[in-house]
Amino acid sequence: MPELPSISLVICTYNRCKYLPAALKSVAEQNCSANLFELIVVDNASTDETATIAQDFIAAHPGLNIRYVYEGNKGLSFARNRGRVEAKSNVVAYIDDDVILFEDYVANLNDFFVRFPEAVGAGGRIIPKYEKEEPIWMSKYLKGFVGEVAHGDTIKKFDKGMKYPAGASMIYTKAILEQAGGFNNELKFRSDDKYIFYKVLEFSDAIYYLPDVRLYHYIDEARLEFGNFKKLFLKTGNEEKLRMRSAGKSVIPKAFEFMFKTGAALVIGVWFTIKGQYSKGKMVFLSQWFTLSGFFKKEVFVR
Repeated sequence: MPELPSISLVICTYNRCKYLPAALKSVAEQNCSANLFELIVVDNASTDETATIAQDFIAAHPGLNIRYVYEGNKGLSFARNRGRVEAKSNVVAYIDDDVILFEDYVANLNDFFVRFPEAVGAGGRIIPKYEKEEPIWMSKYLKGFVGEVAHGDTIKKFDKGMKYPAGASMIYTKAILEQAGGFNNELKFRSDDKYIFYKVLEFSDAIYYLPDVRLYHYIDEARLEFGNFKKLFLKTGNEEKLRMRSAGKSVIPKAFEFMFKTGAALVIGVWFTIKGQYSKGKMVFLSQWFTLSGFFKKEVFVR
């Protein structure tokens, strides 16, 4: 009977054939035994060349354990749940379709779970890789918009100040995902990484930040356009409301929280403006304003 892989890498993808080849290539270039991991590409009802790219990659790498699966229910949570079901390893590492793994990503992740057998989850270091350059309006308050995760150079548990593992490099054991009931299929675009973090915390707080489990997150110019910026924050607020309701919690405290954060963002915006950095202040304020607006909207469509 063949030995099961130690790590199940899961790439959930939707109409991203422009970026998928680079992500797949970085998986093929891991500096560890091919027997250590498997790769599952979950095609979330793409209408582009995603299936062809995945199948061609599989054919070109017969020595790798790769599977392509099609998930017809649209929504990131549906795709992530499908990846969990398909995974043969007890360690399920979700990576985005627009990332480039460092060549020691899998080896370092496996080493962590060997040294920390009590761990139920982890999040890696995520480094933005801009198509051109970092926008002048970027600040520490908006690093989450580009998925940046950097909490120092030592392994540590996630705490309130660190938020939660970001979806571009989010790892949980299959056992804890099943115990937590999986991802929330009502959250089809945003907030499911936050949702699963808090569900897992109900059973264990052994969720760690791993500075040596690194990847680049590709940020193209389209992602930085104002229309996309607005859409993402509107959807963030909208799905936060859904997340609270699905957890059986009142949305009123969250509404007050968002109103407070919007007020704080206005103060920060004024401070940036006083320092001659108006664009930074403007975008900090708008990020919270759109999040608050999205929270009060009935629904925000993104596809």
